[in-house]
Amino acid sequence: MTDKLWTFDDFVAGMKGRPTAVGPAVSGISIDSRTVQAGDAFFAIRGDRFDGHRFVGAAAGHGATVAVVAADQLAGLGRMTIPLVVVQDVLEGLQDLARASRARSTARIAAVTGSVGKTSTKEMLGHVLAAQGPTHFSPASFNNHWGVPLTLSRMPADARFAVFEIGMNHAGEITPLVAQVRPHVAIITNIEAVHLEFFPDGVDGIARAKAEIFSGVEPGGAAILNGDSPQFERLALLAMDAGIDNVLSFGTGRDADARLEALDMQADHSRVSARILDQLVEFTIGAPGRHLVQNSLAVLLAVSKLGGDVAEAAAALGGLSAPKGRGARHRLAIGQGDATLIDESYNASPTSMRAAITVLAQARTAGAGRRIAVLGDMLELGDDTLKLHAELAEPLVAAGIDRAYLAGPSMRALWEALPDAMRGHYAETANELEAILLDELGAGDVVMVKGSNGSRMAPIVETLKTRFTPAPVESDPATEGPV
Repeated sequence: MTDKLWTFDDFVAGMKGRPTAVGPAVSGISIDSRTVQAGDAFFAIRGDRFDGHRFVGAAAGHGATVAVVAADQLAGLGRMTIPLVVVQDVLEGLQDLARASRARSTARIAAVTGSVGKTSTKEMLGHVLAAQGPTHFSPASFNNHWGVPLTLSRMPADARFAVFEIGMNHAGEITPLVAQVRPHVAIITNIEAVHLEFFPDGVDGIARAKAEIFSGVEPGGAAILNGDSPQFERLALLAMDAGIDNVLSFGTGRDADARLEALDMQADHSRVSARILDQLVEFTIGAPGRHLVQNSLAVLLAVSKLGGDVAEAAAALGGLSAPKGRGARHRLAIGQGDATLIDESYNASPTSMRAAITVLAQARTAGAGRRIAVLGDMLELGDDTLKLHAELAEPLVAAGIDRAYLAGPSMRALWEALPDAMRGHYAETANELEAILLDELGAGDVVMVKGSNGSRMAPIVETLKTRFTPAPVESDPATEGPV
């Protein structure tokens, strides 16, 4: 794809902005002055904690060649070394640019939502499509009111495919986002009991909110739904009510349009046989987990509807690896041996906790090594919070997990439900738990860390990686040389 993302004139016109001077072409879009690259346009968005207008100078110093600023902040910026584009509201300017990007694009586009598995499905779909043509998708979970327009505004005009993740924790959030994306294919991975704090009517309300994604599907587009979900029929009806005639299913049922035929799950990969519409494909997924297998069926079904090659996409799944915070594995050097760290720290729900526990159960230990679960609170679960935490005892016991180390007020309920032999340590905070865990890991262990973002489990992962960094492998001088 081309390095020139926007000509300066098209950039300004897309936002209906007012430039203070003529500027160069734009090669990237940034809303964070710390990560600005040379040639970027910096959008001075007002966030919850910071106002981007304070960092326009820093962005220019890091290589930004233009900044987008609000009219009511212009006077306070002083003399700038780069051109400015003045708009009424910077976030709305970014959204306008996103709509302009979508309007000029000829890409075939997919949008992914669901209670769990959004990011891994987006990553899988982006990965397999990239093997078939220029493909655009976000490098992280840019799925909210600023992440979606940011990803859209970064979409090159010559992209053949694009994949967008759309999230929500309140009703009404998806509708304006999918109106910007206007996908040809909409995927809902599943509907589960997450964000219950904001949905007093439970999973029925969550299903209706997720179904908002259908409102933006392009005419003639398709909806791809989990046929094994209890919410399938409800979602299918909502899709048809939105004018989508092409409603497809994935799962294990006989009538599924993408059907799992056979599965061999290993500790670090899965071998799959599946029928995608009328095509039988056999493939390997280069990361473990039943949830990845299930969502790979949706991915291959989407490829078929986006005009890609299903067999080629299935073959590309072998090169998949789990992303940071969602199953990425790391080797830890402990004593004279190694341990394995499974990083699931990005987020957590009852369903994703169970999936991660299953992955831990399948992991290989060495010697006297143990399978250790390090779990933090699951947030936004409403009145059932303590019950849902306590219920994790059953899958932990069934999986044969050796030790559980728990952090957070809600995890107290799980601690009290665990058998004594499984209790490692409980702490009110992840920071308190960290010091205990560092002293108790041993060679041969496999440790999995998971919790909601607010439970602060990710720093535990980083500390483990730093404390137990393997020594670099010394190279053989005889093999060194230019490559």
